[in-house]
Amino acid sequence: MRDFVSERARAIPPSGIRRFFDLAGKMEDVISLGVGEPDYTTPWHICEAAITSIEQGHTSYTSNTGLETLRRDLTSFLNNRYQISYDPLSEMIVTTGVSEALDIAIRAVIDPGDEALVVDPIYVSYGPCVTLAGGKPVLMPCLEKDHFRLTPDLLMEHITPKSKVLILNFPNNPSGAVMRREDIKGIADVAIDHDLLILSDEVYAELTYEGKHCAVASVDGLWERTVTLSGFSKAFAMTGWRLGYFCAPKEITAAALKIHQYIMLSAPTMAQYGAIEALRHGQDSMEQMVREYHMRRNLFVDGLNRIGLPCHLPEGAFYAFPSVKQTGLSDQEFAERLITEAGVAVVPGSVFGTAGEGHVRCAYAVSRNDLSEAIARMGEFIQNL
Repeated sequence: MRDFVSERARAIPPSGIRRFFDLAGKMEDVISLGVGEPDYTTPWHICEAAITSIEQGHTSYTSNTGLETLRRDLTSFLNNRYQISYDPLSEMIVTTGVSEALDIAIRAVIDPGDEALVVDPIYVSYGPCVTLAGGKPVLMPCLEKDHFRLTPDLLMEHITPKSKVLILNFPNNPSGAVMRREDIKGIADVAIDHDLLILSDEVYAELTYEGKHCAVASVDGLWERTVTLSGFSKAFAMTGWRLGYFCAPKEITAAALKIHQYIMLSAPTMAQYGAIEALRHGQDSMEQMVREYHMRRNLFVDGLNRIGLPCHLPEGAFYAFPSVKQTGLSDQEFAERLITEAGVAVVPGSVFGTAGEGHVRCAYAVSRNDLSEAIARMGEFIQNL
């Protein structure tokens, strides 16, 4: 038989994160710092709202764009919290997770041969999504000395006549880096001068510890050239509910909606009812969770620096990104030996891009006791190298 696998599918690598998840699952007494999700369960009042919707028979499809009530509540949430305004009827789509929102955004705007500028390090799906759309991902290695922020000079270095899209993810997975308003203003000047569209994944926006998150679309001159992507997974501990949202000017939203209609139709109905409850009554629980992550961050990063793994202070998300270069091991070797010899699972930074080489991603979304034990094990591991 012929080889039926497409060239585009063949061109993308498998997720470098899953390997360490699978390895940790086969071992006993492993502290996993590899899972990129809250260790909290979804607050019960949110679950109850979804259960009630089922009991009331709300089990049919919703509108392609999602429940209108949810979209209106999202409009208020984004306006009040981040000072960005979208028309809930024509500039918003409720999606099956932020992953779908990213996919339809890329496919709506990328033509074969277009280049998408992607901050590096970044979550593993961005480059492959561009490749699957027929575009070319161009990674921009952000420097540790800049706390992994994107600078205007770095952006300028990578722009070519084929550059069409700039993909941002701040607060960043895996580094925890945050772009402040003054940082984004510098990027805005370049994006406007070179007529770039920005896809901004802000799923960790609510998990910002130093100051307030700045939405890219809130910066002067950027609303009309920004697609805002976010969701409920991180802020409301709703990872398994698979609910995200896409916001953009009408023309781009209409294009993305056509793709959404054919591949997904609508997001899960009962999850949408849960999301309405989360937006209306879940922000106190969210803020409490964020305060706890803030304390865990301080505990864990202090511990990493104490045992000899230099780590900048992440200002958002729930990841620490320490350097392991001084151990003499590559990040892959470090991660493999750490799990087998010390029972601590982390993710090699190189799976997130070339700028991640020599680092490991550690999710501090585990209990303080587990974080303290992980630091003790990692310290002993380093001493024994």
